[in-house]
Amino acid sequence: MVSAAEQLAANLNFGAFSKAEELKRRLWFTLGALLVYRLGTYIPIPGIDPVAFAATFKNNSSGMLGMFNMLAGGAVERMAIFALNIMPYISASIIMQLMTSVVPSLETLKKEGEQGRKQINQYTRYLTVALAAFQAYGIAFGLEGSRNGATQVVLDPGIFFRISTVVTLVGGTMFLMWLGEQITARGVGNGTSLIIMAGIVAGIPQALVGLLELGRTGAIAWPVLIGLLLLMLAVVAGIVFIERAQRRLLIQYPKRQMGNRMMQGEASHLPLKLNSSGVIPPIFASSLLLLPITIAQFSAGQGPDWLNAIVASLGRGQPLYLLTYVALIVFFAFFYTAIVFNPQETADNLRKYGGFLPGIRPGAKTAEYIDYVLTRITVIGAIYLAIVCVLPELLISMAKVPFYFGGTSVLIAVSVTMDTVAQVHSHLLAHQYEGLIKKAKLRGATRR
Repeated sequence: MVSAAEQLAANLNFGAFSKAEELKRRLWFTLGALLVYRLGTYIPIPGIDPVAFAATFKNNSSGMLGMFNMLAGGAVERMAIFALNIMPYISASIIMQLMTSVVPSLETLKKEGEQGRKQINQYTRYLTVALAAFQAYGIAFGLEGSRNGATQVVLDPGIFFRISTVVTLVGGTMFLMWLGEQITARGVGNGTSLIIMAGIVAGIPQALVGLLELGRTGAIAWPVLIGLLLLMLAVVAGIVFIERAQRRLLIQYPKRQMGNRMMQGEASHLPLKLNSSGVIPPIFASSLLLLPITIAQFSAGQGPDWLNAIVASLGRGQPLYLLTYVALIVFFAFFYTAIVFNPQETADNLRKYGGFLPGIRPGAKTAEYIDYVLTRITVIGAIYLAIVCVLPELLISMAKVPFYFGGTSVLIAVSVTMDTVAQVHSHLLAHQYEGLIKKAKLRGATRR
C-alpha cells in the first residue's frame, strides 16, 4: 500500500514548484548570494602586481596551492579578497568538534541544548579569526618574498602591506562565513558547502575545455579521451550510489496501554550511512600530503636534502604517494566517524525512549553492537573514498587530466548537489502538505 508521503512525492512536479513562493524566494536568495561570492573572487587584494603573481602561481600550482585554488574557485591564482575562502571556518569547526569530545567543559556545554550550541558557535568564530589571521600573515610574508624574474609581486613591501593584507583576507573569510550562515537560514542547502561547491563548479567548464584541447592537439588520443569521460560518469554514478547507501538497524518499541486499549508496538530503523565522514578525509589527507611538496617548491629546491628526498618520493603517481594518500584517507575516515557518531549516546537515547534492537540487550550491549556495525560499514566507506580519490590521481599523473577532476572536487560537487536537491524536495513536500491541510480546514468549515 502506498503511503501518503510517497503519494505526495509522486505528485511533485513543475506546477507544484511554480506555486511554492517561499521556495522560489529561497532559491533566488541562494543564487544571489553565490553571485556575490563569485564577484568577490575577481577583486584582487591591494598592493600586488597581478601579472607577476599569476606567473609565480603558475610555477607553484601543482602543490597544495592548486588544491586550495580549486576549493576557492580560482581566487588564489588571482589573489582575490576571498583567497582564504571559507576554509579557516571549516578548520575551526572541525577543531571545535574534536575539542568537544576531549574537553569536559565543552562536552558539558554541548549537552546544554540551543544555548550551549550558540556558545560553541561563538568560540568557533573566534578560532576562525585566529586561524585566518595566521594564514593571511603567512600569505603576506610569502608574497613579499615572491618574484617573477626581476619583478617583485608586491609593489611596496612593508608593515603596511602586511596589515592591509591580513585585514582584507580575514575580512573576506568572515564575510563568507556570514554569507554561508545567511544561505543556510534564508536559502536552500548548507551555505558553507554551497560556497565551496560554487567555486569548484565554476572551474569545471575551463577544465573541460582544457581536456578537449588536449584531444584536439593530439596530446591525448580521442579514444582515450572518450574513455576518460565515460569513466568520470561512472565515478559520479558510483558516488551517488554509495552516498545514498545505508545500513538500517531495526528498532522495536514495546506495546503501550492507552486507557482500555493495548497499542501495538512500533518499529523504526536507525540509518547508518556507509560514508559517515563525508568529504573530510580526502581534504585532510590532501592537505597533509601536499604540505612538504609546497614548502619545497617555495624554497626552490634549496631546502635540506631530507626534504628534497621526501618530495621526490611523494611526487604525483609515485607508489609512496599513493600508499600514503590511501593510509591517510582510511585514518581520517575512522577518526572523523568516531567524532560525529557516538554509539554510547545513541544507545542511551534508545533506552531512554524505550527502544531496543531485537536480540540485543539495551545499554552497553546495544552500544557495542552499533559500534561493531559502524566499524564494518566504515571499512567499506574508507575503501570507497580511497578508490574515488586515487583513481583520479592516476589519471592526473598518467593522462595529464586537469586538476578539477580530482576525487575531492567530484566528491564535494556530487554530495552537495544531492543534499541541495533533497532539501528542495523537502520544501516542495512541505508545501504540498500545507495545501492539503488548508483544503481540509475549508471542507470542515463548509460542512459546519
